[in-house]
Amino acid sequence: MHRSMLRANLLPALRPIPALLVCAAAFAQAPAPAIAGHWEGAIQVPGSALKVLVDLEAAPEGWKGRLSIPQQGLQDLALKDVKVAGRAVSFALPGIPGDPAFKGEVVADGSAFAGTFTQGGQALPFSLARELKGADKARAALKDFDAVVEKIRADWKVQGLAIAIVKGGDLVMAKGYGWRDAEKKLPMTADTLLPIGSSTKAFTTAVMAALVDEGKLDWEKPVRTWIPWFRLQDPVATERMTPLDLVTHRSGMPRHDALWYNATLTRKDMVRRLQFLEPNKDFRTDFQYNNAMFLTAGYLTEEITGKSWEDNVRERIFKPLGMKRANFSVDEARKDADFSEPYREEKDGTVKKIPHRSITNVGPAGSINASVHEMAAWLRLHLDKGRIAGKAVLSPGSVEFLHTPKMLMGLPQTKPELVPGGYAPGWFTDVYRGHLRVHHGGNIDGFSAMVMLVPGSDLGIVVLTNMDGTPTRELIPRHALDRLLGLEFRDWSGEALKRRAESKAQQKEAEEKKKAARKSGTQPSHPLPDYAGDYEHPGYGVMKVAQRDGKLAMTFNAITTSFEHWHYDTFNGLKADDPVFEDEKLQFGMGLDGEIDSVQVALEPSVKPIVFVKQADARLTDPAFLARFAGTYLMRSDMEAVFSVRGTVLVADLKGQPTYELMPVRGNRFAIKGLTGFFVEFKADAAGPATAVDFDQPNGIFTAKRK
Repeated sequence: MHRSMLRANLLPALRPIPALLVCAAAFAQAPAPAIAGHWEGAIQVPGSALKVLVDLEAAPEGWKGRLSIPQQGLQDLALKDVKVAGRAVSFALPGIPGDPAFKGEVVADGSAFAGTFTQGGQALPFSLARELKGADKARAALKDFDAVVEKIRADWKVQGLAIAIVKGGDLVMAKGYGWRDAEKKLPMTADTLLPIGSSTKAFTTAVMAALVDEGKLDWEKPVRTWIPWFRLQDPVATERMTPLDLVTHRSGMPRHDALWYNATLTRKDMVRRLQFLEPNKDFRTDFQYNNAMFLTAGYLTEEITGKSWEDNVRERIFKPLGMKRANFSVDEARKDADFSEPYREEKDGTVKKIPHRSITNVGPAGSINASVHEMAAWLRLHLDKGRIAGKAVLSPGSVEFLHTPKMLMGLPQTKPELVPGGYAPGWFTDVYRGHLRVHHGGNIDGFSAMVMLVPGSDLGIVVLTNMDGTPTRELIPRHALDRLLGLEFRDWSGEALKRRAESKAQQKEAEEKKKAARKSGTQPSHPLPDYAGDYEHPGYGVMKVAQRDGKLAMTFNAITTSFEHWHYDTFNGLKADDPVFEDEKLQFGMGLDGEIDSVQVALEPSVKPIVFVKQADARLTDPAFLARFAGTYLMRSDMEAVFSVRGTVLVADLKGQPTYELMPVRGNRFAIKGLTGFFVEFKADAAGPATAVDFDQPNGIFTAKRK
């Protein structure tokens, strides 16, 4: 509408006039409330309100502004005579009959402006409110959010948690709740160090992206380009596995977490052992979360740079982001003045402090410790396309690549508010109530974490807790997002509490059914000492079994658990300080000679039980001990067997037959390599040379005496 058509009816048609642009205090007066910004409100015309929108701006030449009255068709009219004196503000509208003008005062906190609108001798009241933007608007949306967090924390028995929220590059909040040490009553703060668990994975892919930016790594070239000896059981995966495959969980391998959990192996050793772990899917067909592949990705960056993964993260990420206290180990975190203890809720509902778990060896998959204050910089980096304080750490193209899903997860949609997505390099993606989320959680003994981005709204949230496996890491961000995005309220925590109660009832019923599956009245096939020994798997390493207090005790990866007889040759893990193997089953196997020779355990449920083979006594590879068996033994006058020591191995030569290598079994017993069911057992006193040897074969036992 042409402005001349409004000159006669501006005042009579007055309806809510949105945010009038109130001049801030004189340009040079700092004490006055801030005036610049967008204001919305109304002129109170008799019987109605005329909406007014005002934008004010401080310029070197003084204050200026624009005004809009949508009902009148007035759009972005430049103001004149904008004046500010302390909290008093006035301005006029040019070119309209009656000399319309606004005069009023800004409240002390700068949130509102009210006064009198005059035109042609008439005077009407007006009021305007500042439209909050960015971080200010986010803070207003989170009013009383503390109470929500505290209720969720109490309902889920979380001892302590910390939250940081970023909007548009600004820190909206960073705060701790509850206790970092409940026994000592030490408060959780925004600076408390907590493990971020698997949220670490995105740091590993960020280092990889930086190497791609520098031309030192290619997402699509085979891993064997940089690690020629890399090998998996699947020959296709061995040849074609790329860095991108490693970090998108599409290797065909299930978790196999017992490879690294609580182990002391080096990263290189663990990567070498991957070839002995069974896949359960074809390469690149299914999403299967796998920490060992991320371990391999971190090791790959070490091979490329000649530096440790820790040094790469420290130099390429921590340093430019100012993350000076973030670190990679339990021991290092505990040296800090502000770190958190870990907690777990027991089956009886009590909350217990538990020991810290060191996972430094699998660091690239989850070992970073940080505060939410420092993690806020990590959020800013991703929301600002790889820049921090204007400096590029990653290229915009790499950040977009890291946020783009590369592997479909194939999850069904169970809630209309949450649409499953795919896995991007180091990040999960989904659609939450119409908004794209890029996020990654983390769980390690006694701690749970969530790092979440909503790129379309320039929002980032990090929640770190000191409770094992708590869903609050996801529930709190949902409540925050609903407020920040202006979404309808949903009691996410209440709904989850109801589901948990139902699950607990089902769990109790399941435990009763488990007892019914036990075969009563059975006995072990051997005395308990016969089960003792060292059992080895080429991928998982050594499992030690000993007899202790009338039970078997199994030690694996430095975790010791007592086992009771369950049925037949199966034993069940009992409750222990470290509950990893509670209710785990050990099933022992026998060889053709009737002796215990193996134990199998379902360390990875999605593949066949893992079989550990019983190892011979160490002395059976000691040349000095083997020497007592060396010599010639007569089976009959025309047949003799000659035994000799070659290095650490005992070999047998029989006339007309090839040389046989003997594999240690136990005591003085050896298996003949390459002949199933064939053994030799030497007869000897506690000291001195053997006097005879038994050839134990499927068709009988034949004795030969020393010549």
